[in-house]
Amino acid sequence: MSTRRPRPPLSREVVFVGSFPTGLPQATLPEVAIAGRSNVGKSSAINALLGRKGVARVSRTPGRTQAINLFRIGERFNLADLPGYGFAQVPREVQDRWKGLVEGYLGSRETLRLVICLVDGRHGPQNNDLALLKGLQEAQIPYRVVATKVDKLSRNQRQGSLVKLGKGLGVSPVLGFSSQTREGVDELWAIIEEAVAGGTA
Repeated sequence: MSTRRPRPPLSREVVFVGSFPTGLPQATLPEVAIAGRSNVGKSSAINALLGRKGVARVSRTPGRTQAINLFRIGERFNLADLPGYGFAQVPREVQDRWKGLVEGYLGSRETLRLVICLVDGRHGPQNNDLALLKGLQEAQIPYRVVATKVDKLSRNQRQGSLVKLGKGLGVSPVLGFSSQTREGVDELWAIIEEAVAGGTA
């Protein structure tokens, strides 16, 4: 087992800017957004990525996040935690409100450099994931697909799942990620750093 310590992020300073159910503050820094289905592990992934517990609140209730949460990472960029999608038990009017909020953000945020699309590594491609990627492609917004919860799969299952997800979603490669073992944290930071610096994600 490797004992290599994870590379530190661009900055250890994390400031919670606020939670915005409607209008967002004007963007002055590059922005990276994290999107995914409800209960895909967005909050856990953010906490693992930032190396801090409780930065993003983890809930056992899918669909709890109903606003865009912004975090400032040093003075380099903002991280946007987008509301989860695809939870059927949420009332339709709430789903529509979330959909409008996220689509409005993705379509108008001029400093948005990258969308990290989280999918559950234990399951195949979902229609909502395909719809999100199609929208990002049409809007020409850079994105990367990251499969969460891969620690719950065996090594053989993990590789097969990543290949299946990649083929089903029409992307390659899919990055495996675990908030428990920190697998994929360094790789995801490298992707973020390149996007924030203005490179191609």
